[in-house]
Amino acid sequence: MTIKEIEAKSILRKHKKIDSWFISHYGLNLYRGCTHNCVYCDGRSERYYVDGEFGEDVSVKVNAIEVLRRELDPKKKRVPFKRSFIMLGGGVGDSYQPIEKRYQLSRKALQLFYEYKFPVHVLTKSNLIKRDIDILKKINDQSRAVVSYSFSSVDEKLSAIVEPGVPSPDERLETLALLKNEGIACGMFLVPVIPFISDKPELMEETIRRASQVGIDFIIFGGMTLKDGKQKDYFFNILKMHFPELTTEYVNIYKGNKWGAATKEYYNSINQVFHTITEKYKIPTRMPLHLFKDILVQKELVIVILEHIDYLLKLEGKTSPYGYAAYSISQSKEPFSTLRGDLRRLKGVGKTTERIILEILETGTSSYYEKLISA
Repeated sequence: MTIKEIEAKSILRKHKKIDSWFISHYGLNLYRGCTHNCVYCDGRSERYYVDGEFGEDVSVKVNAIEVLRRELDPKKKRVPFKRSFIMLGGGVGDSYQPIEKRYQLSRKALQLFYEYKFPVHVLTKSNLIKRDIDILKKINDQSRAVVSYSFSSVDEKLSAIVEPGVPSPDERLETLALLKNEGIACGMFLVPVIPFISDKPELMEETIRRASQVGIDFIIFGGMTLKDGKQKDYFFNILKMHFPELTTEYVNIYKGNKWGAATKEYYNSINQVFHTITEKYKIPTRMPLHLFKDILVQKELVIVILEHIDYLLKLEGKTSPYGYAAYSISQSKEPFSTLRGDLRRLKGVGKTTERIILEILETGTSSYYEKLISA
């Protein structure tokens, strides 16, 4: 492994609109590159400009905490922060990969979030996060902390092939149970499910059943992307080594989409399987409202609930206008107080959507949303 120490000009990434998966306006990567070396990681793609050999070389932002303190300090910001979780973790490097033991950037970042009273959502595959339970509990008591773990399945042998630098699924589940026991809300990101390998209904059900036993608060589901270039080439080399019989299947569903997406037909089929299983185990497929309702301002709450409704309907194979309505609201520059009296002029907002929005503004939730997410 080669470690390259670099200096960053900025640390926080601000999203154009709130991310309804993580309930976050801001994210950060403290490391670029990742020695977990998951074979499906799209951080390997040229699109992310990660230096060195992905899976072996890591760049460390050695001045990250100094820069982050400056960015978090309200006295130095002309525009106030939008209230949301700050997302610790990203696609180009796990914040708790082994090098974190040495540099402790994630722990120091958590200490800053506590100092400045920010809620935090951590996404990781590493059990090193157990080291930081003390500060996570402080954040949780003060503003809220959520920890999510990423899985492709709970199959030990399969994980050893596709996630060679990661703790076993059993170890990750044990850590989730520990965090839950400490009063910290936890999610499972069943992302990515690997086509024809970990997307088998019986394996998906075993993964979700195990998550249910731990008492997981929610499960986020997603398929695998394969972007042309380094990422796709690397994955196909692993595929030919361990699953050569699947090569043709992959060629049939990955056809060079700009974002590396598989065919719509494939995604629709696995979404239906996921929906059927999560209905059986009664696990929310988006972060539950009680974990973020008191964090977001009204406009952001409306956007997130509408996007969640949109996802839940599409998961059932139905059409939905709610995602477009959420986008229209997010792009409007007008104060939400003035929009409230004239919602129908926004693109995508019809009579039913308007009624749902007004209910959210009045009660902080939507009866339709509650029905969908608890189904």
